[in-house]
Amino acid sequence: MPKVPRRPPQLRGRVFRGSTAVSRGLLTRNDLRSSAWRPLFRDVYADAQVTVTHTIRCAAVGRWLVPPDAAIAGRAAAGLYGCAKPIANEPVDVLVPVATRIGPTAGIRVHHGEIDPGDTAVRAGVRVTSPARTCWDLARWLDVIEAVVVIDALLASRQTTVPALREYALSRAGRRGWRSLLRAVDLADAGAESPQESRTRVRLVLAGLPRPETQWVVAEHGRFVARLDLAWPQFKVAVEYDGLWHDDPEQFHRDRQRLNRLLGGDWIVLHVTARRFREDFDGFLAEVRAALRARSRFPR
Repeated sequence: MPKVPRRPPQLRGRVFRGSTAVSRGLLTRNDLRSSAWRPLFRDVYADAQVTVTHTIRCAAVGRWLVPPDAAIAGRAAAGLYGCAKPIANEPVDVLVPVATRIGPTAGIRVHHGEIDPGDTAVRAGVRVTSPARTCWDLARWLDVIEAVVVIDALLASRQTTVPALREYALSRAGRRGWRSLLRAVDLADAGAESPQESRTRVRLVLAGLPRPETQWVVAEHGRFVARLDLAWPQFKVAVEYDGLWHDDPEQFHRDRQRLNRLLGGDWIVLHVTARRFREDFDGFLAEVRAALRARSRFPR
């Protein structure tokens, strides 16, 4: 009969340092290799019955693996603010002061930089970069589209505001990344309701199209008709991103019903799916251009 792994009650449901558990006599090094425990980082383990989330991994990094003057940063920080959804095993971004040395650790992405007063906060018991500093780092570390995706979410959740981010960037004029933050903020919109809506909007604007309104409400004789993901109301042209929520047949039916009411009027509503976004965005862009051109003197 296989030996049942040791599971001391003190460690059940916990994340812990392996060396501490061994020094306290709770486990042996051999016990740590059993199926009862899951390694998260070097010398950090979790009860295998715990569902390990990115938040749990961030907490472990902040508690045991980085200096006290470091902070969880980037997408990891945005996740702790509830404004990004990193997958559980995504590397944890950490911002470390320039003068502080830290060795490489699997599962941690270390960035060195100056940390100004007010650049950190505590979230879920973890030291993280402030919302404004998080946006600055995102603008420096990611391409502009992916940076805007997370900045949109931070704006939508009221963690920060466009004026506050502009002021933050301008107060750091001349430092690396301040122009990148201004550019990302100029493209950001708190009205985006999903990452793919953000990506679609930013790609359209970067392609030279006029900036669309987000979540535009269409009413008729004072009565609600529809709310559109992206719209150019002056031209009555709209874009809808068909995302995963349309796996719900009833939601799909309701969405199509409301859009049919628009199509029965004089709106042009164009749809982009995940596959079209991924494989034929240029073709979709040409369709949007054609619709706008048909309704206006928008240039080719």
